[in-house]
Amino acid sequence: METEILTIFNEHQKPIGTATREEVHRLGHWHETFHCWFVARENGQDMLYLQLRSPMKKDYPNLLDITAAGHLLTTESVEDGVREIQEETGIAVAFEDLHSLGIIPYSMRNSDMIDNELAHVYVYHTEHKMNDFHVQPEEVAGIYKVALQDFSKVWSSELENIPCLGFTHSEYGEQLFNEKMISKSDLVPHPDSYYEAVIRGIYENLLKGREICH
Repeated sequence: METEILTIFNEHQKPIGTATREEVHRLGHWHETFHCWFVARENGQDMLYLQLRSPMKKDYPNLLDITAAGHLLTTESVEDGVREIQEETGIAVAFEDLHSLGIIPYSMRNSDMIDNELAHVYVYHTEHKMNDFHVQPEEVAGIYKVALQDFSKVWSSELENIPCLGFTHSEYGEQLFNEKMISKSDLVPHPDSYYEAVIRGIYENLLKGREICH
């Protein structure tokens, strides 16, 4: 497997050199990532798409996460981040169709790594259906959608459980659709500040879009 080289930054978001992905997570260097959240309007309700992380993933296996996300290599621009969307979901998206929520810095630490990210976060308004998703099995085990309002409330602990609908794959590669209840423990434990910024940013983006339409 080719060694991934990332640009590293100081606490003021200024580039200071490069390091391997392993070094970045072992030493806690700040680095750039690309996050894209899919949202859809269905039956008068805003829906948020989540990926189910593969059970083969080293970090946070079998948890629900950002629709598509990944590291930006030192040779890549932010625009190149759209490759992550196609690789993980099978859906080709033009960078011009994304809506930026800005750079959200955050830190996660566990026994295996120190993850200090400068996350370039985007929203994509999708009209795709579940059948349009073709996931990368070693990365993504399935795709689920939840009501944005429910997602916000389960993260803020206003609700304990919320329904989600989506699919996983059988051993033969078939999509197996199912509906289930999930709780906060089923989500990757990104910091509260990250989720708050994302949820607020998505709502502001949706509101701005509706004002333009009217």
